[in-house]
Amino acid sequence: MTISILSLHTYPVKSCGSITHTQIGVSATGLAHDREWVVVDSNGRFLTQRAHPRMALIQPALDATALFLNAPEMPTLRISLQPVETRRPAVPLQIWNSPTLGQDEGELAGRWFSDYLGLPCRLYRTHPEARRVVDPGRVAAWRERNAAQDSFPEEHLVGFADGFPFLIANQASLDDLNVRLLARGHEAVSMARFRPNIVVQGLEAYEEDYVSSFRIGPLTLALVKRCPRCPVPNVDPQTGEVGTEPMTTLQSYRSFESGVLFGVNAVVAGTQPGSVLSVGDRLVPELDI
Repeated sequence: MTISILSLHTYPVKSCGSITHTQIGVSATGLAHDREWVVVDSNGRFLTQRAHPRMALIQPALDATALFLNAPEMPTLRISLQPVETRRPAVPLQIWNSPTLGQDEGELAGRWFSDYLGLPCRLYRTHPEARRVVDPGRVAAWRERNAAQDSFPEEHLVGFADGFPFLIANQASLDDLNVRLLARGHEAVSMARFRPNIVVQGLEAYEEDYVSSFRIGPLTLALVKRCPRCPVPNVDPQTGEVGTEPMTTLQSYRSFESGVLFGVNAVVAGTQPGSVLSVGDRLVPELDI
């Protein structure tokens, strides 16, 4: 069976809702506008659904001029995409142990998030001078396993995602999880629980564990790390309610030394200005051996 892209998703504000695309621009730092903004508290700590599950209900939309955010009982917040005439100061931020830079989106955005989440917040956009680097050890290990890819870049940048510009998930793996959930008397879940950027079809369940890379025309997606999951998939993206599934079931058969695994983190090479990914694009896999 042909392996192809089933769906494409971005999350403009880290840990908030998603936008689904049929086609989207792609660069070395990920899909266009993915995790380009982050919400932080008064201590400068970034906020996520781990502690604030209501963030799941913040729904983004984009047009050519602005990011629009909607949430229950809140007015629409508009954030301009246009560069400001005077570059805003670079504010040091940290995503886990990885330092980066942000630019403050101002008082109105800060008040909007503060009112919705019930604590003092600021919204930051990735600063043009930010150079947050993907774990070089993961990329080096991938290059060592793929000697034919000597030209593959050693350094890759990422915005406000946890650690990598892409998360790739396999529809067949979700189908297998849902069979197990139903057998245990639970409801099936959507792929939205796992917040992937690229969902693929045509692989067997969990076969993504053994894919080294996908080629899409001139692009190479290097699958550098199987993704250990935090409890966020237990947050219902439609309601913001937190349960115990699907992570309890997933843990029962997908627990490894590195964690409970679902999906694979990736970096890309070969992008050019104007590069896009589209639903239906064929993926040519190369397997780890």
